[in-house]
Amino acid sequence: MDLAGIVVVLAHVALLGIGAWLIVLDIGTHRLPDRIVLPALAGALLLALAGALFAEMGSRMLGALWGMLLLGGFYALLRALGRGGMGGGDVKLAALIGVVLGWHGWQALAVGAAAAFVLGAGYALALILLRRATGSTPIAFGPWMILGGALGVAAA
Repeated sequence: MDLAGIVVVLAHVALLGIGAWLIVLDIGTHRLPDRIVLPALAGALLLALAGALFAEMGSRMLGALWGMLLLGGFYALLRALGRGGMGGGDVKLAALIGVVLGWHGWQALAVGAAAAFVLGAGYALALILLRRATGSTPIAFGPWMILGGALGVAAA
């Protein structure tokens, strides 16, 4: 494996660790702290830029930027049109996940974005059917975004 491949693997391992940390925090507090999400976003962008400059991965950098804009923008729109269910942390996390999925390609972006909603809806439906929640019960969405992102990467 060359140096670029090693960096890619290490970056994904780091993102898995950050994702696990964010899952625990979001389930416990319904918060995705900027002090974690924003540095991870900056780091992912810097790694994509380094790949473009040093490993001839320019098309992947472009995909990462498009992913960030599309997924982050979609979540920002959901937040603007919603009734407070989607938080600012979700929007920033969507931008981070968009960078990673976009770097992997359009298929990863589509699978990861859709999987988050399918997984989250399935969980919410199960809670409602078990009478542990109602349609207005707040549910942390960050874990489903992260798991959906992991599925998107796996699909790539």
